[in-house]
Amino acid sequence: MKANRIAVFASGRGSNFQALVEAQRKGLLGAEIRLLVCDKPEAPVVELAKAADVDVFVFQPKAYASKEAYEREIVTELDRRDVDLLVLAGYMRLLSPSFVETYSGRIVNIHPSLLPAFPGKDAIGQAIEYGVKMTGVTVHFVDGGMDTGPVIAQRAVEVREGDDAAALAERIHEVEQKLYYEVVSWFAEGRVSLNGRHVTIADKVQEVEH
Repeated sequence: MKANRIAVFASGRGSNFQALVEAQRKGLLGAEIRLLVCDKPEAPVVELAKAADVDVFVFQPKAYASKEAYEREIVTELDRRDVDLLVLAGYMRLLSPSFVETYSGRIVNIHPSLLPAFPGKDAIGQAIEYGVKMTGVTVHFVDGGMDTGPVIAQRAVEVREGDDAAALAERIHEVEQKLYYEVVSWFAEGRVSLNGRHVTIADKVQEVEH
């Protein structure tokens, strides 16, 4: 599939969102960020989106009768902007099975571990507690489970002697911010294909000048 119009879903400070914005400004993303979807009106990412002139859909889940009700509004906002790809970047709310099914193969997430190791919350803390020597970052498709979708790309990050969660998180976030825009650019170039659990990234076709 080729995806040139994306929506970013985020709930927090927006460091990965900002990295995507910067990549777009530099011509590295290959896609246009059409919308930010945020479930927390006071989240710093909202102001980052406004500063970047990106449309924002902010909602408060408690104001709706059900998850399905606010997700219907999200779908309306996505459809209005012809969004191809949904990019989860610190979105702290589970998507319903029906929503995931509607956008099957078009939702990606980034997770701070080498999945399937350390899924769920506090993956960095889990890695330190377990005593691994290597962890990292995974970009994966979203399915109905908790960080269980097919893996698109992974990058390793060494756990150094004496690392605490904050030190390790800083290095992981640096890798996240570069890897995520690279993966989005692959979608923009139509290089990503999904077959069951197996993801293939086609080689980039070099343009030949005549």
